[in-house]
This record gives sequence, C-alpha cells and structure tokens, in this order.
Amino acid sequence: MNSFTHIVEEIKSIVSEKFGGKKVFDKDVADALGVSQMNFATMKKRNKIPYSELLDFCASKSISINWMLYGQSPESLIEATNKFYMVRFFDGISASAGGGSEIETLEGAQISIPYEFAQILGGERELRNIEAINVSGDSMEPTFSYNDIVFINRAKTDLGRGGVFTLRTEAGLFIKRVQKRIDGKLDIISDNNIYVTQTLDPNEVEVIGRVVSRFGEVD
Repeated sequence: MNSFTHIVEEIKSIVSEKFGGKKVFDKDVADALGVSQMNFATMKKRNKIPYSELLDFCASKSISINWMLYGQSPESLIEATNKFYMVRFFDGISASAGGGSEIETLEGAQISIPYEFAQILGGERELRNIEAINVSGDSMEPTFSYNDIVFINRAKTDLGRGGVFTLRTEAGLFIKRVQKRIDGKLDIISDNNIYVTQTLDPNEVEVIGRVVSRFGEVD
C-alpha cells in the first residue's frame, strides 16, 4: 500500500491545475479532503490514511481508489469495480456521540456499498461481520458528526489496543474512544474536548464492535 506521504503528493498533483502552477501545500490537501489542518498533521505524523475522506475525494474526481492506494490501473479493476455489496443497516438505531441513545428497532434494511469501500471495511470476507447505524450527538466531533452512518465490525471487540467502539451501557448506546487502564478499568473518551472522560468497570460495558469507517449524511 502507498504511504500517506505518497498519497499526499498524488493529491497535490491532481489539484495543482486549480492553483495555476503555484505550489500546493499540505493545507490545500487537507482542504481537498475536508479535514482540519490539525487532524491532517496528526494523520501525516502517524501515517494514518483518512480512508473515508480519500474515498469521497476519489469519487469526486472519478479516480480509482485502488490506483491511489495501491497503484493498480483502472483497466485491471473494471470487473471488480462494477461490483456492489450489501451491508445490514439499522436505520432505526442511533448510537449517541453525546448523551446516550436507545435501540428503537431491531429490523435492519440493506445499504449498498461499492467494491472500493468494501475493501476499506476489510474485504468481502469481513462483510458478514459489518453492520451500519446512525450517529447522533456531537461528542465525537470532528471524527464523527450528527447523521453520519458508521460501520461497525461486530467481530472486533478486543479493547486491548484501544480505538473507537460502539458500546452499550445502562445509559444507552454510545460511540466512544476507549482506552484500557493499567488497573483494568476503561476510560470512555469523547473526541470533542468539551466532554469529560468517564471511567467504567468492564462489567458495566457491553462492547458491540469496533467502528471501522463512516459515510457522511445520506439524504
């Protein structure tokens, strides 16, 4: 897979025409991807590729995501990129990035995702573990926003390395960043720093699955 730096240089080349020959900076790439300069700098430092934003960028420019990530030519992907996959979407369920939400219905619909996005979610083999739900609230901004659709891998429930998870507590269903403490307790963290970190015992938390990606609001 291409590195973050390589992808940034490709994006600079793609958007350079818009700048009339002037130098394209990292902040211009951040704008093109729709992420803040602070988040972009953090991603670059960690070599963390913003897959969802990159997918949106490629779609807007009619560019193959596989070419951007792996250097694969579009011609070699014609058959694969015509494929679409279905993922269970519980549109009546909202996991709160704020004050807690309840499950309103257990009836799931189906949402269609393209081949490229299926690869981001882990490929065809992982799709059986993937479910999609809505986001409500603002405590995980800017990572997730109200009405985002998030994709959860229900097979990934190990909190040992931390990450963003969908959790059920007595207060409802939440999307939060989780870190396991040395004493065994869990720090439940909001990315929006106006919210305080909570600390819970593991037996107070049911881990539904790891949040692996998102879509923006769908009309």
